[in-house]
Amino acid sequence: MAASKATLVCFMAVALAAALLAVPGAVEAATCSPTQLTPCAPAIIGNAAPSAACCGKLKAHPASCLCKYKKDPHLQRYVNSPNGKKVFAACKLRLPRC
Repeated sequence: MAASKATLVCFMAVALAAALLAVPGAVEAATCSPTQLTPCAPAIIGNAAPSAACCGKLKAHPASCLCKYKKDPHLQRYVNSPNGKKVFAACKLRLPRC
C-alpha cells in the first residue's frame, strides 16, 4: 500500500512538472521557473508534509513569480489550493498578496 502511494505521488510530481513545462509563457525567466518548485508537488498534490527542499525553494522563489503563478489559469489551482496554502504555512511563509 505504501509503495503504491509513493508511486502515485511520484507520478503526480512528474505530471505537475510536465504540465508546468507545457504552459506557454510559464517559464519566462530563470528566476520564474515553476519547475523549481517541483519538490513541493508531493505536499501540494499528495497532502504530504513539505520537505526541507520544498521550503527552501519557496523561500528562494521571488514573490513576483508567485504572483504570476497565482494569476496563471494553469498554475493557480496549485498555488491557491488549500494544500498550497498549508505548504506556505508549514514553511512559515506568507503567500504574497498580488
